[in-house]
This record gives sequence, structure tokens and C-alpha cells, in this order.
Amino acid sequence: MLSSKDIIKAHKVLNGVVVNTPLDYDHYLSEKYGAKIYLKKENAQRVRSFKIRGAYYAISQLSKEERERGVVCASAGNHAQGVAYTCNEMKIPATIFMPITTPQQKIGQVRFFGGDFVTIKLVGDTFDASAKAAQEFTVSENRTFIDPFDDAHVQAGQGTVAYEILEEARKESIDFDAVLVPVGGGGLIAGVSTYIKETSPEIEVIGVEANGARSMKAAFEAGGPVKLKEIDKFADGIAVQKVGQLTYEATRQHVQTLVGVDEGLISETLIDLYSKQGIVAEPAGAASIASLEVLAEYIKGKTICCIISGGNNDINRMPE
Repeated sequence: MLSSKDIIKAHKVLNGVVVNTPLDYDHYLSEKYGAKIYLKKENAQRVRSFKIRGAYYAISQLSKEERERGVVCASAGNHAQGVAYTCNEMKIPATIFMPITTPQQKIGQVRFFGGDFVTIKLVGDTFDASAKAAQEFTVSENRTFIDPFDDAHVQAGQGTVAYEILEEARKESIDFDAVLVPVGGGGLIAGVSTYIKETSPEIEVIGVEANGARSMKAAFEAGGPVKLKEIDKFADGIAVQKVGQLTYEATRQHVQTLVGVDEGLISETLIDLYSKQGIVAEPAGAASIASLEVLAEYIKGKTICCIISGGNNDINRMPE
């Protein structure tokens, strides 16, 4: 089982590799909701997403032989960019499977970050279909699969987001009541909730899902991961049909509250963030801020941290 010690170990490896992203007090949102709202801006990360944390740490733990054979991943975009960046840095060959519905901006960024070390294969119209093809390729080609969320090293890397939040809070004497975390496959909330609940158990961790893809809620209700028949792919970074077994177990242990937000509300939040504050977020990245509307009564008078998980938004999707 993942522990805070694993996350501290990951932080030591990632220190100097990833950006210690800003934790900023947001005056506009604080005034709007009558609370103290802070934003952890992973949209300011090297690949504009927290995903580089887990990807880099997981690949750094591979043996020399595994690195030489190469790695494979499946991703809706952000994990792919993290793997591409890492493999270019470490000179490791990577084959990256992405859904054919992946925004062109994300595909272009994967090519940019990966350079000559990355081959992209567009397969299926959902993450899960792409992942199935990637796993089959991994076995046939004797490579190592870097799971986007259901891997202990990946979760440890993602948990370093919480390490930074709490370190900054300690330095600035901020007493958080809750941290709001976007949930797709569950890697981020597994890492974040593990670190927070083991080191600052008084802080509540709340998971935020898009209403069109509530796979963690379904897992909670079923007592384990189950595959949703259909999902809304608008919030592509958290549009996952089935959460991981490891991510489910960690989240079930540490998280009591999951909320859902409509895709329409996420879209309104995206536009609001950009037009009023100049903040560029992707749909998944804006989910935690959109949830402030759903949690408006709960958060009044409280100190809240919203994790903006990513900012890889394709401007061509604005008509959506």
C-alpha cells in the first residue's frame, strides 16, 4: 500500500526535475464564495500538467535492461507528454498510444517533448480502448508499460503535489480545511489523499468527477472498479471508464466525499478563469474550481485548496 514515505522518496528524486508550482491565494474566487480559496497551479508545470511527476518517477525506477527495451504508455494526452518528456531526457525509446479523439494540441506537444525517442499510435475513441491496444503491444514487443494511474510509483510521484501544498502551507501559516482534487483514473487523488491523511488528517480531501464519467463513484458503490458503459469525453483528462484497483483502494481508504460537476459548468468555469483572471486551464484542470459552485454552502468561511491539474487546452475546442 502506498504511504507518505513513498511520496517523500519520490519528492527527493523529482526535486529540481519538476517545477514546485505556485500555490496562490485567489481574491476573485474568495470574494465570490465567501471563503479563502487557494489554487495549486499544475497548469504551470513543465508539461502544463501534474502528470510529469508520476511518469518521471516511475521511469526513473526502471532497471537498465527495462530502459533499453523501451516503454509503452496509453494516455488521453497529459501522461503521454510526461512520458515523452522523460524519455527524451533519459534517451529511452517510447511508444505512446492515444485515442483518436485526443485534441491536436496534446498530440503536437507529445511530438515536441518526445522528439526522436517517441512513436505515437492513435487507436480507439476512448482512453480504455487505447490502453487495451497499448497493453497488447507491450506484451508482444517485450516492453515495459507505464500505467497512467494504477501504479504505485506513478501515484507516489503524483502525491508530491500534496507534499508541496502542505510545505507551502506550513511556511505561510495556512490552515486548510479541504483540498479539492480532480478524479479520472484516480492516480492524483490516491497520492494526494495518502499524503494528506497520513501527515495532516484534519484536512478533508474531496474528489471531483465530471458527471459524464463518474467511474470512482461507481467503484465506491460497487465495492471495486467497474467499467462504465458510456462516458462524456468533454473533460478528456478525467474521462475514464474504469478506475484502477490500486487507486480505488487508496481513495476508498482516505476519501469520504466525491462530488460530480456538469460538463456545462466546467465549460463556464474555463471561460470565467480565462476572461476574468487570465488563467488557462483544460476541462479536467478546471473541475476542482467548478466544484466550488456545487460545494458553495460547505466552503463558506473555510480555507480551501483547488488543484488545477493541467492547462493543455486546445483553442480549437472553444466552440464546444
